[in-house]
Amino acid sequence: MAKELKFEEMMKKLEEIVNELENGNMPLEDSLKKYEEGVKLIQACRKRLDETKRKVEVLIKKDSKIALEPFKE
Repeated sequence: MAKELKFEEMMKKLEEIVNELENGNMPLEDSLKKYEEGVKLIQACRKRLDETKRKVEVLIKKDSKIALEPFKE
């Protein structure tokens, strides 16, 4: 995955892989490659979700107002 995919694109690709694997019409070697690609997509999705969650958690309530503070990794 040289190109950075959007989260929605990763999820769509993951769904396609699952459908292909469930279909069962691929040779074992191709199925294994698809499975490995799916695992990488899952890891990328989890990473993206974790990053987004941390960014959302940066929102804090100050003086009755919601303020956004810089995100620190």
